[in-house]
Amino acid sequence: MMRTVHFAGLGSMGLGMAHSALRAGLEVYGFDPDPSRVAELTAVGGQPLTPDSPPAEILVCVVLNADQMRAALFGPEGWARHLAPGGTILGCATVPPDFAREMEGEATRAGFHYLDAPISGGAAKATEGRLSIMASGSAKAFERAAPVLDAMAETVHRLGDSAGAGSAMKAVNQLLAGVHIAAMGEALSFAASQGLDLARVLDIIRVSAGTSWMFENRAPHVIEADYTPRSAITIWPKDLGIVTAIAGAANLPLPVTEAALTQYREAAAAGLGAEDDAAITKHTAARAGVKLPGDG
Repeated sequence: MMRTVHFAGLGSMGLGMAHSALRAGLEVYGFDPDPSRVAELTAVGGQPLTPDSPPAEILVCVVLNADQMRAALFGPEGWARHLAPGGTILGCATVPPDFAREMEGEATRAGFHYLDAPISGGAAKATEGRLSIMASGSAKAFERAAPVLDAMAETVHRLGDSAGAGSAMKAVNQLLAGVHIAAMGEALSFAASQGLDLARVLDIIRVSAGTSWMFENRAPHVIEADYTPRSAITIWPKDLGIVTAIAGAANLPLPVTEAALTQYREAAAAGLGAEDDAAITKHTAARAGVKLPGDG
């Protein structure tokens, strides 16, 4: 039976997830403040999400931060009001665990199920339906969300029966991802300072012990001098800020994460915030006058 799914947020991840839902035969409606993103969805068979759209069984919220999620779900123009009774909300943004629990409480009071379901994998895997989803929530929430989880994810990690654990796990992932990207920037800057061919560096590192998924994914952006934002620098002060705040509450020092967070904040202040996060390499290299591809 066809299920109706609403998507609040059609950025690079949300749009890819909506594509996967369409491919699975779901009826998909989507909203984004950028009309061009809605047009991209309608071009592949989706429909614009408006207050007049049919109620949905499932609402997938793929926005940037906690403030946007609160507004998108339960604000004056929030989309939760367009869910069918007993509908299910998937909160896919990177947010603090306490905030995920707050959203679960709001949803429960409104008569809805809530799944704390942050995502990982990048835009390409989102479009392919191959995401890793770190989820926690009630058994009923998992059951109701199954059609979209099956459509969007290669792996669904069940982390508990209430919200919070999914977001905590995503924070662990973001700690590693953010640090790895910053390390990639330092490694490529270091290699360039030694006169090495960066394309050759990538070929060698990807088959050596020093590699990481982030190195292999982001280094080509630097080599091609393509800083079109798939994931922007500005994401990392937020995400690593969440990590360090959680760690602070646990009295846990994270010196490596703090150092990476400082680099992202400095890069954003230097005007690189809207560029792809691979541009952290530009920030590192510029301080020593090291030339990167595209520098002329």
